[in-house]
Amino acid sequence: MWYLGCNGFVLKAEDTTVFIDPYLGTGDPPRTIRMVPVPFDPADVEQADAVLATHEHTDHVHGPSQAPILESTDATFYAPDDGLAVARDEENWTDEWDVSDDQLAEVAAGDTFEVGAFTVHVEPAHDPDATHPVSYVVEYDGRTFFHGGDTKPSDEFARVGEEYDVDLGVLAFGTVGNIPDKETREPKRTRWYNDENQAVEAASDLQFDRFLPSHWDMWKGLTADPTALHDHVRSFEYPRRLEIAEIGDRVDL
Repeated sequence: MWYLGCNGFVLKAEDTTVFIDPYLGTGDPPRTIRMVPVPFDPADVEQADAVLATHEHTDHVHGPSQAPILESTDATFYAPDDGLAVARDEENWTDEWDVSDDQLAEVAAGDTFEVGAFTVHVEPAHDPDATHPVSYVVEYDGRTFFHGGDTKPSDEFARVGEEYDVDLGVLAFGTVGNIPDKETREPKRTRWYNDENQAVEAASDLQFDRFLPSHWDMWKGLTADPTALHDHVRSFEYPRRLEIAEIGDRVDL
């Protein structure tokens, strides 16, 4: 797999390619300002079987980032209901790009589906800023990957941790910052992602063998130092190891 910055990942196994939350926009300056490079032009993608979105926010469902991938590869876009509403109603993917409605598939917690070599389980997520967020558990050849989107700790995670043997898990990590309000543009104290203690609580409940923090690199004012998590995970059984990746890095399972 490759880390795309923000919360984006590409997973590859055999002849199957799956994108999760790829975001190739620059934000909404001056409110949100991207702090890492845009890794590629989505129109250049030649192989993809699916694009998975965890929830409806712009850096997770974004027509200019994702619709060109569907257009050039005939991949299927999987998202919870409000994520599909963005694609269908707000951004009109089927009108603005050569994307058919049958490429847009709704998912909800409890679903399981196959994408080529991967088995994808849809599990709950707890993101108070989203409407119906989900997390994804992706299995391949005895290996298991968890992507929580922007989730914070959840009462469901102890069950998920018992149900799956998660080899590598991703959780969003960041600081609290003053970010301009969407309507007034006045600075507002903002917490979008897990702090150190929340991240370790969730990773511990989910019983990650390896924990890879994401999103810490993305927005000006909300960036963080993921190496600070070393001290926080030290006294817990899980996660067993902290894995740090920067944009473009490849991680193997």
